[in-house]
Amino acid sequence: MKRSIGSGILAILALSAMVLAYFVLKPKEKVDFSSQIKPILNDNCISCHGGVKKNGGFSLLFEKEALADTKSGEPAIIPGDASGSELIRRIKERDPELRMPYEKSPLSKEEIDLLTRWVNQGAAWGKHWAYTLPSKVEVPMVSEEAGFSSSSYSTFLKNDIDHFILKKLIDADLNPNLAAEKEIIARRVALDITGLPPDKNLFDLWMQDAISYEAMIDSLLTKETYGEKWASWWLDLARYADTKGYEKDQGRTLWEYRDWVIRAFNKDMPYDQFTLEQLAGDMLQNPRKDQLIATAFHRNTMNNDEGGTDDEEFRVATVIDRVNTTFSVWQSTTMECVQCHSHPYDPFKHKDYYNLFAFFNNSRDEDTPGEEPNLRFYDPEQQMVVDRINEWNRKYGSAQTVKKYQNFLTYMEPKYQAHLCEDFTNGELADTKWLALWDNGSTYLKNVWTQGATSMYIYYWSHVNGTKITVRNGNAKGEILTQFRVNKTKGRQIAKVPFKKVDEKIDLYIEAQNDRLGPQATTSFFVWFAFLEDLPGQNQKGKEEVEADFLRILNAKTPELPIMVENPEYMKRTSQLFERGNWLLKADTVNPKTPEALNPWNDQWPENRYGLAKWIIDEQNPLTARTLVNRIWHQLFGQGIVTSLEDMGTQSDTPSHPELLDWLALKFMHEHNWSIKALVKDIVVSGTYRQNSEIDPTLYQVDPENKLYARGPRIRLSAEQIRDQALFVSDLLSKKMYGPGVMPPQPEGIWQTIYNNRKWEESKGEDRYRRAVYTYLKRTSPYPSFLTFDAGSREVCTIRRTVTNTPLQALVTLNDPVYLEAAYQLAKHSGNTEDIDKGITDIYEKATYSKISPTTLKTLKGLYTKSLEEFSNNPEALSLFLSQERDPNPALGALTIVANAVMNLDEFLTKT
Repeated sequence: MKRSIGSGILAILALSAMVLAYFVLKPKEKVDFSSQIKPILNDNCISCHGGVKKNGGFSLLFEKEALADTKSGEPAIIPGDASGSELIRRIKERDPELRMPYEKSPLSKEEIDLLTRWVNQGAAWGKHWAYTLPSKVEVPMVSEEAGFSSSSYSTFLKNDIDHFILKKLIDADLNPNLAAEKEIIARRVALDITGLPPDKNLFDLWMQDAISYEAMIDSLLTKETYGEKWASWWLDLARYADTKGYEKDQGRTLWEYRDWVIRAFNKDMPYDQFTLEQLAGDMLQNPRKDQLIATAFHRNTMNNDEGGTDDEEFRVATVIDRVNTTFSVWQSTTMECVQCHSHPYDPFKHKDYYNLFAFFNNSRDEDTPGEEPNLRFYDPEQQMVVDRINEWNRKYGSAQTVKKYQNFLTYMEPKYQAHLCEDFTNGELADTKWLALWDNGSTYLKNVWTQGATSMYIYYWSHVNGTKITVRNGNAKGEILTQFRVNKTKGRQIAKVPFKKVDEKIDLYIEAQNDRLGPQATTSFFVWFAFLEDLPGQNQKGKEEVEADFLRILNAKTPELPIMVENPEYMKRTSQLFERGNWLLKADTVNPKTPEALNPWNDQWPENRYGLAKWIIDEQNPLTARTLVNRIWHQLFGQGIVTSLEDMGTQSDTPSHPELLDWLALKFMHEHNWSIKALVKDIVVSGTYRQNSEIDPTLYQVDPENKLYARGPRIRLSAEQIRDQALFVSDLLSKKMYGPGVMPPQPEGIWQTIYNNRKWEESKGEDRYRRAVYTYLKRTSPYPSFLTFDAGSREVCTIRRTVTNTPLQALVTLNDPVYLEAAYQLAKHSGNTEDIDKGITDIYEKATYSKISPTTLKTLKGLYTKSLEEFSNNPEALSLFLSQERDPNPALGALTIVANAVMNLDEFLTKT
């Protein structure tokens, strides 16, 4: 018996020893570089040992640099040997002169332990979470626990999105809110999908349970107002405006691009195609006109018309803007940080920037006043002439000839801009833009290939007669290639002059003579020169008529739109790295290449914008779908799953629901086939979206920013939505779509145009009441009420508007003529001066889509009574207030005051 007891005790002691030994000796959990180590390095080390600085020859930005020898001749990190690693010794050092980080607070014990364990475990590097994309994400299965009743559980869970959200809520010991009331969710989802409240018919069907929630969403997604709403968001990213920007800020015609965006959203163009056409629509095989229009995305860059500027400087500025915008819009990457040096935090090297620069550097635009190249829009009569010319070429010419003439008729490229001229004698670039030669003046236009043409096309104007222009091969003594007279013109015109055939690249020596002019008097102004191979069908009947038609159609006045067009091979630019980002300090030649830190390059893709677009929309790209999903989520909830919308780099905010972000991104690509409408529907169908937005003090303390989504979104409406909603509820909003920008009422004196007589000419008729997306946007003077409500000038890409709450906003909605007129119409058509309680109730409920409370009714009725007394005692004030009424009624004036007050309530200005 005693022996048995003793044996049992020994067994227990042995087992205890084994357990103790396990806990002492068991390997500690593997340290993750991306989530645990990289944040420590970024916060404490990278500023001195990263992309900008490499103190001691040590950098922690890239694995190869981190493990390389430092200036001491030894590596600072020895994988597997923390005790022998200088990095670990320095962070443990007590001497402040030796301890790292230098002149900063020492690392915490937990941080030192993590770094030590990481080195001992082999210092394994890792990719940041955003730079890899899983192939599959499992939807979490949430059990009916954590205090949920079966009814509340089933009420909240509407689709797979809710499983991800609910899991986090359970972990945080939180319950989701109940669903929002029917009228609230109807207004919310309509504003989110169409930018407008629901129309009466749809709202009534929903409130009467005649249609399901999903059917209401499907109806909203089919409305053309959907495209207008989402275009407003995209145009911020595209930096769309109706003027060129910079000092002169002259008008430009880009509204065809805005209309293309609206149409693309309405027909639910897949996002990969939407991307491809905007970045490289001109490089598609036989691109359609709408695909060329799409490329205006990158012609929304600013253009500097100011005299004395260097066109090449501002051409380079647009290329830089295109690199930055492309990576901001599609990759949530702050690539602009890499223009001057390697990225301080993310794995992008200085050279990576200029490899990307090379993708965009070969476009034809050159910061010219005419903003060439421009897509020409022919009227039906002009199009008939164009068709005849193209048909002639198809009949008698080669496919190459047909293509060249089609392109020249479509966007007049390629050509040589006169600002490329150099080495002037008795001449100059007038206003630094146009070739202006004086008597006995000369210049060089170098490296020209005439394509063996026997004619040269010139775009010019002149104020004098009798100027002889001679063009020679190479220099002043070279062979004469053409000689012609230039006389006074009625404005600018395109002319065709004979030219000696040359089959190689040459320098053109251009000289002018007109001895009737005094010194420094300009003989003529040349804008560009172009060469086209001769029209085919040399001996065919009708050739002279076709040639005449061609010249006549080139001189025809047509609407134009700046687009992207690539240089032909013989005009291809060389791209070079800029030292410290300075375009004047050119270094090594670079070629198009994408960053190695992201998805691999497919050798089948061409090394141009088309190839770059294919790389961006490739399903292996870890950022494109994530970025789009995150920003759509932000549009609907007021914040992204990654709250730093601009950045998914190593300094970005951590995703609140990383698995959900990846699941949505994968579903968006693979199941929805890049359909934005399908993505929007998925989100708004969820129980997460349908929650009411009420919050109690306890929930606010736990989750003030609603990152766990235990309540529905509550967001101040955008500038465009506030104005559109005011016009909608007052029955003023026009349904007219597309066309040039309109000019609704704004205060006088806003525009002060120096360089032309352009004024804000208030639109008449229904154009006065068009949706905000059509409002003319002048970059140096944006529509003031939009600016007050946080819209921008769109000089650069805007990823996120900063939402503010200022007294100026109340001044707008209380005093702006747009809101006063809307309030008047709302009161006139919806109010009831015979039954004031009913009149106020009808106004409130039409404006807010919610029932009026007794307290609100009492307050508004008090405002009505006070206003009625004021207007009754002061007819002059009433006449001024209701200036549109011949015989103003005090009751209508007072009811208008009430309607205006309703339009200033949170219930009206906020999506709840």
